[in-house]
Amino acid sequence: MLKIENLNQYYKQSHTLKDVSLECKKGKCTCLMGRNGVGKTTLSKVIMGLLGVQSGRILFKGNDITAIPPSARASIAIGYVPQGREIFSSLTVRENLQIGILSNRNGIKKVPQIIYELFPILKEMHARKGGDLSGGQQQQLAIARALCIEPEFLILDEPSEGIQPNIVAQIGDVIDYLTKEKGITVLLIEQKLPFARRHGDDFYILDRGSVTAKGEIKELSDEIIKQYLSV
Repeated sequence: MLKIENLNQYYKQSHTLKDVSLECKKGKCTCLMGRNGVGKTTLSKVIMGLLGVQSGRILFKGNDITAIPPSARASIAIGYVPQGREIFSSLTVRENLQIGILSNRNGIKKVPQIIYELFPILKEMHARKGGDLSGGQQQQLAIARALCIEPEFLILDEPSEGIQPNIVAQIGDVIDYLTKEKGITVLLIEQKLPFARRHGDDFYILDRGSVTAKGEIKELSDEIIKQYLSV
């Protein structure tokens, strides 16, 4: 579904991503892991076209999308939930979702019913402003907004960060539904090992901008965790 080949990215004089190669298989959840500051969010922004690259390629369904503008990524069915959610706090839940619909490539006019089935609290709070929601509810709204474009590939950057356990569990159930039932490909950037192990299929670990370990999630050993993830 999505393949990154030998990608290099710089921020000023800092070489932030170094020959990164990564593949997200169709209908699977790929976990991108690593300590803080190793380049995980940078890589997500590169995939979304928000940051440029020095060299390398990003292939989506076999097509090179490295140079296409960020505004075009949603139209080719790539959804993005950034770290920190970035909802529109002054707009209502309904208005936030309608913004997602504007980028829907299929031309739908209303929020798909499945959104409210996955996140019933949003239907109850459709008239409430985004800034008045709890952190967990805002995260649900951010994911729902991304799903309004009906993506084939979805990036979730730290969706469990700072969220109460019951909503974390619900988000995990949504990831499982998207991959296993809908065949959507998910790139999950995550630091919580139990969450990654429960919902991931494959993993990649970044360290100082380079991929240092990868494999199926069952191959994520205690040795790898101690070397690259322990703090």
